[in-house]
Order: sequence, then C-alpha cells, then structure tokens
Amino acid sequence: MGTIIIGTEAVAAGAVTRHQLQRWYRPIYPNVHAPRGRELTVHDRTFGAWLWSKRKGMVTGQAAAALHGSSWIDDDVDIELIYKCPRPPRGVIARNERICSDEWLERHGLPIATPARTAFDLGRFQRRHKAVAQLDALMRARPYSVEDVLLLAKRYRGHHGVARLKAVLPLVDGGAMSPMETFWRLLVIDCGFPAPATQIPVFDEDGRPVRVLDFGWEGLQVAIEYDGEQHQTDRGQYLKDRRVLPVLDRLGWNVITVVKENDPVAVIHSLHEAMKARGWRGRIQIPNYAYTRWRAGIAFQQGNFE
Repeated sequence: MGTIIIGTEAVAAGAVTRHQLQRWYRPIYPNVHAPRGRELTVHDRTFGAWLWSKRKGMVTGQAAAALHGSSWIDDDVDIELIYKCPRPPRGVIARNERICSDEWLERHGLPIATPARTAFDLGRFQRRHKAVAQLDALMRARPYSVEDVLLLAKRYRGHHGVARLKAVLPLVDGGAMSPMETFWRLLVIDCGFPAPATQIPVFDEDGRPVRVLDFGWEGLQVAIEYDGEQHQTDRGQYLKDRRVLPVLDRLGWNVITVVKENDPVAVIHSLHEAMKARGWRGRIQIPNYAYTRWRAGIAFQQGNFE
C-alpha cells in the first residue's frame, strides 16, 4: 500500500478493499488515490494525472521538464497533459492538441514529450522570463536543438503561443545555473548591452583554473556573478569567494557581484560604468520592470514575473 492507484481498479483486482482504500489512501484526482501521509513529488502527481487520463495522456510542459531532470520546478506545479478533456480536475491542465510519434518517448514509466517538444510547449505557455528560465534549465539538464524546436513551430504554425515561443528561443542559454541568473542575463540584454557569454572559465598566469564566472563579456573582462543563498549561508563558499575576487581583479577582471536584495537599477548603472571604462560605447535604456525590484523580484521567484 505504498503506490498511487486507481481506486476502482485496485478494488476490482483485490489489491485493496473499499475499507482499506478509504482508511489508508486519499484521493488526489478523481478515482486516483495516494497513500495518506505521503508527501507528493511532481513525479507522483504526474503519475497520478496520467492514471486519471486513463493512461492516455502525454506529459508535457513543466512536469515533462522535471522528468527530464530540470531543476527549479515546484512539486505542486500544474501537471500538463496532451489529452482531450474540457474539464480536468484541479492541478491538471489538459490540452486537446496533436502530438506526433517523433515528439514523445517513455521515461520513468510514463509517456512524456521529448525535450524539443517540451521546450516547444514551455515557450508557448509561460510568460517571457519564466519561459526563458525554464528553457535554460531544460537545456542544461537535457540539451535539445533549437532548430528542432523551430521545426515544431513550423509544423504547428498558427497554434497558440508560437509567436511567443519564437521570440524567446534566441534568448535560451543552458549556462544559467538558476532562475535568478536568467533574470539578470535578460535584464542586461533588455537594457541594450551585448548578449553575454555564460559560464566563462578564468585561468591564472600559470594556466590554473581560478573561477567559472556566471556571465559576462570576455573581451572586455567584465562579468556579473549572482550569489544565491548558498553563497551567504555556506561559510566555506563565502571564504572561497572572498579569496578569489582579488585574484580576478589582479587578472584584469571587473566582477560585479549581485544578490537578490540588490537594486537592479543601481547594478545596471555600475555595469554601464564598468563597460564604458573598458571601451564599450553603447547606449542603454533601463526597462520599466527594473524599477519595481522588490515587488517584481518576489513575483518572479513565484513564477509570475513579467
């Protein structure tokens, strides 16, 4: 009694009695039950949603990305299925769409969209920043061809969100290590800076590795490092960061370190000064969303950032 089951099916097969079903299980979808007290993962909920679809639904979107190994996907995310049902239960999104045989595979015992088809759906149905963050994470976990995604866009020309997908695909970079790194990278692009490279390796005069920088402009030796909570709470990581910054400075790098509490506008002005000092003569225009850091930053982390 440790698995997710279809209630009527399990009772009919004699796996559980009706009394056991009511006592030891709880419904998570219509006629789909999970053991009481079990903390459900996104995989559990995806399996349950597939059972609810009478084992006919194809898993896509964020649930498929999670099964492909993407990070930063919450366990309570809506499970997206390609399945015809006008009124799916709460927590399930059913889309009556076509999916061809070359667009799905079996993984973890479930039929899920290929990485390219998963990317196709993520880019169509998520807002810009969240879409890019999730496409970045998927690219890092299961590298896919942007050209393959564009072929799907051509195959399904006119479908919902295809124009939105085409707009975000050029921004995808699997080098992003977190959603907030994606946020900062998009912000500098939106301001008018050249598109930065990600995961830049730096070596000292003797060829020894010093640091892999989050993103920046190698020719100008300017970079941005986003320090997540682990940098602030891990004493060893903190000391390592303190030791490496003087070395980067000696090697000619101007590294701007940011944390989630930083004001984006102030960071952008600092970056502009650093880039000008290295010879960049471009002009910038700070987008409106950067001026609402506290409200927008929190919303972004909750998946509603725009």
